[in-house]
Amino acid sequence: MTRTAVIAGVGPGLGESLARKLAAEGCRVALFARSTEYVEALAADLPDPGEGLAVTTDLTDVDAVRDGFETVREAFGPVDVLVNHASAASWTGLMDTSVEAFEEAWAVNGRGAFVCSQEAVDDMLETGGGTVIFTGATSAVRSRGGAIGFTAAKFAARGMAMDIAQEFGGEGVHVAHVVIDGQIDSPDARERQPDREAETFLDPDELAETYWHLVERDDVGTQPFEVHVTNGPNPSEFI
Repeated sequence: MTRTAVIAGVGPGLGESLARKLAAEGCRVALFARSTEYVEALAADLPDPGEGLAVTTDLTDVDAVRDGFETVREAFGPVDVLVNHASAASWTGLMDTSVEAFEEAWAVNGRGAFVCSQEAVDDMLETGGGTVIFTGATSAVRSRGGAIGFTAAKFAARGMAMDIAQEFGGEGVHVAHVVIDGQIDSPDARERQPDREAETFLDPDELAETYWHLVERDDVGTQPFEVHVTNGPNPSEFI
C-alpha cells in the first residue's frame, strides 16, 4: 500500500529522519516548513521508493495550511498519514513571557496542529482510515516550570490528540501521541552543547522507527495511543 504522508514541521534532526524513514517505506512524503531551500533539498534527496514534495508553509497561517494540503492532494492524492511535528517555544516563565510569545507557541503547537488534523482526518474519513501522530514532550504530561508557553501548548496538543482518538478511532483513524523525554540529536543541539556526551542524545533515526511502527499499527482493535521514549540509562525527566 502506497501512503501519502504529511510531516508538518520539518528540519534537521527528527523531522528529516521521519521524512527519510517514510520514504524508505514507500510513502509519498510532503514536507511542510517555512524554509523553502531546506525542504526542497530534502525532498529531492529522499530514498527510493518514496517520493518527496516540498510545501513551503507557515503553520501559524490557517489559509496557508489549507492551501498546503490542497497542494498535496493535487500531487499525491488524499492524505493517509499526518505527523504534527512542528514546535515553537519561548523558554520563559509567567512574568517574563509576552502575550505575543505565548500566542506564537500556541499558534504552532496548538492551532497549527488543529488545522492540519482537520484537513488530514477529513481525507481519512473519505478513504477508510489513516494515522495521525503528535510529537509531544515531557512538558505535555508534566510541567517543568519556567516554560509556560511551551507547556500550555504541548498540554493542549496532547488533549487534542486524545479527543481526536476518541472521536474517530472507531472509524479507522489511529491517533498517537509520542512523549519524547530527552534531547534529540541534531546539528543545532550539538552546536549548543558541544561538550555533551553523544549517548545522552536521542537518536532521531531510532525515533523515526517508533513512528513508523505506529503507522503500521492501524488495526482498530489494537491501536496504542501514547508512547514514551527516553534516553535509556541516562537521567530522564518523566520516568
